[in-house]
Amino acid sequence: NIIYEENARLGSHIERVLNVARIEKDDFRLEKRPLDVNEMIAAVIDSMTLKLQKYNAKTTLQLDAENALIIGDELHFSNVIYNLVDNAIKYSINEPDITISTLNRNGQVVIRVADKGIGMSRDQQTKIFEQFYRIPTGNLHDVKGFGLGLSYVNTIVKRLNGMISVKSEKEKGSEFELKFQAA
Repeated sequence: NIIYEENARLGSHIERVLNVARIEKDDFRLEKRPLDVNEMIAAVIDSMTLKLQKYNAKTTLQLDAENALIIGDELHFSNVIYNLVDNAIKYSINEPDITISTLNRNGQVVIRVADKGIGMSRDQQTKIFEQFYRIPTGNLHDVKGFGLGLSYVNTIVKRLNGMISVKSEKEKGSEFELKFQAA
């Protein structure tokens, strides 16, 4: 089982590395079409049920955006949400408490993924979207990864003409905010 899980993990990391390389070479096509953000988020959370149960995570969905349509790429948008939720799990000390919300503001769809995890310093917040940057986690040695997740997330969000920002406080948690033009 461990071999199988590690194999799957390495497989997805190799996939990410290749994607990052393709993004950098610009050999990269997004299949843009209208996506319902609320439906996509619900589907991603659904696909993560086992993982969320494993960590006894509490997830709250507040999908309040009435116009939840954006122009996006289904696969990559799903990966973005998956990555943000996965990080929220990884960087929580106790049972993860994650809130994902959507709303409309100024003709945009705003998506927020918030956790009550370990949080990060201002200095770390400026670096998290860089490739291979990983927050030093002290004794959270079970946090596995290569520091590619948020670099990928950042690139995809920008490619979809969106914006991403983070608010965080040490010991209090982090909130990622994504903004896309409503379709």
